[in-house]
Amino acid sequence: QVQLVESGGGLVQPGGSLRLSCAVSGTIFSPNTMGWYRQAPGKQRELVAVIDSTMNTNYGDFVKGRFTISRDNAKRTAFLQMNSLKPEDTAVYYCNLWSQRGGPYWGQGTQVTVSS
Repeated sequence: QVQLVESGGGLVQPGGSLRLSCAVSGTIFSPNTMGWYRQAPGKQRELVAVIDSTMNTNYGDFVKGRFTISRDNAKRTAFLQMNSLKPEDTAVYYCNLWSQRGGPYWGQGTQVTVSS
């Protein structure tokens, strides 16, 4: 059974930074793509960033160079470095993994709150 566990969320002031982590357990297949999505209250879930097994990345338009996604395949972990955070970045952030042989799998989410 594949499980994704996010960590690193919390409360941060505008302009601050957070680093989210997503640890994967269970049997997964390569190649695969890992991603971060977010959902704010009353809004649809949206793409933040994705990264595939060859480290190709793609970001949501709102990121504008503020976030960086990365992964450590040996540790089966993905990361999201978020800088210059804004109040509108407040949301629950979810980790996602999918491959042609399984998924998508989702984590339980981690809350990010940007407020002074």
